[in-house]
Amino acid sequence: MPAGKDKIGIMAIAGVDPYQEKPHEEYMNSRQQQHFKTLLDAWRNQLRQEVDRTVHYMQDEAANFPDPVDRAVQEEEFSLELRARDRERKLIKKIEKTLQKIEDDDFGFCDTCGVEIGIRRLEARPTADQCIDCKTLAELKEKQLTG
Repeated sequence: MPAGKDKIGIMAIAGVDPYQEKPHEEYMNSRQQQHFKTLLDAWRNQLRQEVDRTVHYMQDEAANFPDPVDRAVQEEEFSLELRARDRERKLIKKIEKTLQKIEDDDFGFCDTCGVEIGIRRLEARPTADQCIDCKTLAELKEKQLTG
């Protein structure tokens, strides 16, 4: 079994092992909520560390190259880093919204139809706010609208 994967092949996020359900366990009980809170906190902290790393990298590597090609290469590298950090910033906001849903005891249920999203889906995408059926339908509608 590859490192970082559990016995059914789900990767650990931010070093937090996937939740192991017990037979006949109530869905979204306090243990499950605590697991996802821990997972989301660890993931958010990991992303924040990446942001800090980028800031330090850009400060350390910033140079005023006399050669326009060297300067352009550095600017492109910085642009790619900033784009990645912007995606991570948006993900941090989504993580914080999900943590609030846990606090409000509203986590793990589809925003569209209200059914259980499911532990395995939440392990794969902890910020999921739709069940797989509603998400699939929404993606099909989006695809039809965008052509």
